[in-house]
Amino acid sequence: MRANLEQQVENFRERCRAAGLSLTHQREIIYRAVLESREHPSPEIIYEKVKALIPAISLATVYKNIHTFIDAGLLREVTLHHGSLRLEANLSEHHHLVCVRCKAIVDLDESDVAPVHLKRRPPAGFRITRASVEFRGLCAACAKSSKLTAQS
Repeated sequence: MRANLEQQVENFRERCRAAGLSLTHQREIIYRAVLESREHPSPEIIYEKVKALIPAISLATVYKNIHTFIDAGLLREVTLHHGSLRLEANLSEHHHLVCVRCKAIVDLDESDVAPVHLKRRPPAGFRITRASVEFRGLCAACAKSSKLTAQS
């Protein structure tokens, strides 16, 4: 897994160069924090991880770099429907399972979902750039907790 992480960081460096972005120590640490996260982290979670390595960094700097990464296509916003910005470095086409209670987000491979398409044309001038499906429900931990609560 470590080799895969290092390859992803090297890909990030190459994509920064291609996008004309300066490759700074801060940017690499911020991106690495997203990669190392097993969840779809919020900027605040990333900030806490980065602050442990760069104590002088501000939350505003983390937000600014995250938005730069999103604008350059280096990160994606998962969705804003979860109460805060959530991020991912997985740029392959995929979908999500979302827990409605704890807001956990799990990637779901595109091949696990039937092809998504519109049955009619979008409004004039609207250009679709990506289709994403979100399945909402309860994760295993929340479902188990619900059963325990109902039995009490």
